[in-house]
Amino acid sequence: MTQSAAAQKPPATPRRLDPEDAQTALAEVQERLRRQQLVADLVHRQEEGDAKATLVEDLVHRQHEAELKTLLDGLHPADIAFILESLPKDERQSIWKLVSPEHDADVLLEVEDWVRESLIEAMDRQDLVAATGSMDADELADLAPDLPPDVVAEVQKGLTDEERAQLLEAMGYPEDSVGAIMDFEMVRVREDVTLEVVLRYLRRLHELPDHTDQIFVVDRQDKLQGILPLSRLLVSEPETEVRAVMNSDFLALNPLDSDADAAGAFERYDLVSAPVMDDQGRLIGRVTIADVVDVMREDSQEQALSRAGLQEEDIFAPVTTALRNRAPWLLFNLCTAATASFVASRFEGTVSQIVILAFLMSIVAGIGGNSGNQTMTLIIRALAMGRITGRNLWQLVKRELFVTLLVGLCGSVVAALFAWVISRSMSIALVMMAAMICNMLVGASVGVLVPMVRARFGKDPAMGSSVLLTFATDSLGFFIFLGLATIFLL
Repeated sequence: MTQSAAAQKPPATPRRLDPEDAQTALAEVQERLRRQQLVADLVHRQEEGDAKATLVEDLVHRQHEAELKTLLDGLHPADIAFILESLPKDERQSIWKLVSPEHDADVLLEVEDWVRESLIEAMDRQDLVAATGSMDADELADLAPDLPPDVVAEVQKGLTDEERAQLLEAMGYPEDSVGAIMDFEMVRVREDVTLEVVLRYLRRLHELPDHTDQIFVVDRQDKLQGILPLSRLLVSEPETEVRAVMNSDFLALNPLDSDADAAGAFERYDLVSAPVMDDQGRLIGRVTIADVVDVMREDSQEQALSRAGLQEEDIFAPVTTALRNRAPWLLFNLCTAATASFVASRFEGTVSQIVILAFLMSIVAGIGGNSGNQTMTLIIRALAMGRITGRNLWQLVKRELFVTLLVGLCGSVVAALFAWVISRSMSIALVMMAAMICNMLVGASVGVLVPMVRARFGKDPAMGSSVLLTFATDSLGFFIFLGLATIFLL
């Protein structure tokens, strides 16, 4: 190509990574699938055996597939994963067949677990081996539980002895541990070489591992001696030895540490990567910010689902699967609602004589639940961050009760005024005020105790917490309000 031709060539337009682009692509995919289904329906209405109609359907189907494939080829694997997660199973597998084989591995790593299972089901053994054969040991370890054993065995045959040992090591750690998320790709150097030698070594590499912000300094037994930040490597004199500029004060993780603890350390110290050392001080891997972001996202999603008593499910899963996931806590919630109704029924005489109480008691229960929910959210977050200890627990309980009492005093005045306006009874207003304060204290107490007790027994503090809170504030709220009304108004 001549220089003038090169000058006339329009500059390449970089592909923009934007979640809104994925949503636009999803809408386009859904529209093309809808058109394809319309054509199929029209053809099926023709007389059976109409060769011309069948040919038209086949041509239109191929055209739509070509358009969809072109669209998918221009997307990032993470955006393809988003589209697959947003489609029903049949459409998801149709689109999955159009994804370029070179993206299969990346998409399988990006999608949620419940989607990955259905994608793997749609792949034959040869495609699975091809997709996973190019993965690193730590990536393969993430997928191994979802892969057929014979596929894992076949892929292991293509690994080096070192990679096979890394795979077995990664698969041996608990699911929520640092060892399960650590990555084995890292740059190591000795402390007795110069920075010039390090730079020459880096230039010989094909590329640096992702998120490399520091080089790990080890001895001949692979024991970690320090870290060399890339920023210091670039600005220091080339003849300087590594030991003179490396940092000996660094954060190191153990493979059995909780991944949530690692995420907390990354947040606190603004880390991009951190070394992982075994009990003998040997460097065995590293954790990067990409791994930690995934952990934070998964923990956040699990916590949100747990509070409603749910586990992760495919939003397009069969009804029977959804029932198994949702029914247990809904049935429990039904029992708690029945208990609250039973408590209210014991005060039938009181409510029949003062009908206005039936309209006011829902306010008492609702405000108590909202107050408890605020406290519970703070406690669950503090537990996740590791901020609650045996020493500060009682101080925290007293603080929450005191704050709730002050908020209750302010809110109960407004509630009492409302009760007086609609009933013109000062006695009902005072009962309303007292009941609201008491039930808000109940909500705060439950909001502290439920997460703490569950955490004490090694359970998820958020699991079903909102259901238990609603049970307490509804049942005791009705009991307190109607009980006080029975004592002071009759």
